[in-house]
Amino acid sequence: MTLVRYEPFSLLDRFQKELNRLGSSDQSGFDGSNDNDDASNVVTSAWRPAVDIKEEANRFVILADVPGVDPKDIEITAENGVLTVRGERKAESEVEREGFRRVERVRGTFYRRFSLPDTADTDAIKARGKDGVLEITVPKHEKVQPRKITVQN
Repeated sequence: MTLVRYEPFSLLDRFQKELNRLGSSDQSGFDGSNDNDDASNVVTSAWRPAVDIKEEANRFVILADVPGVDPKDIEITAENGVLTVRGERKAESEVEREGFRRVERVRGTFYRRFSLPDTADTDAIKARGKDGVLEITVPKHEKVQPRKITVQN
């Protein structure tokens, strides 16, 4: 028995990107946009880790399941209000896989992007990995207290 992962929307997205790539020799899409910024990472993303996001009073917490991924193989960036998490679960050598009758654990790269709210303090983001779970904490800016302004005569 073979297990097949079915994700219809990712297939449609891949089909659209392929049509855009074939539509022009200069790699711009049918709509004239150039889609080269990170399209290769999205298209070749072999898997997508499950993610929980929660908001607390003073921070946001993102928990991503990344078992088997070395923290050195994870890159986290925050730019223009977008938090990007990408990494790779390395494959075992083919010699080690010969004894397997079924391989269900996905290997390869992953790529996730999250929009950050204006209250996020991107300068103080921290990440740590423990027991196969990546925890990213995004602190909120301190609330600015209203200031009373007196009117002078």
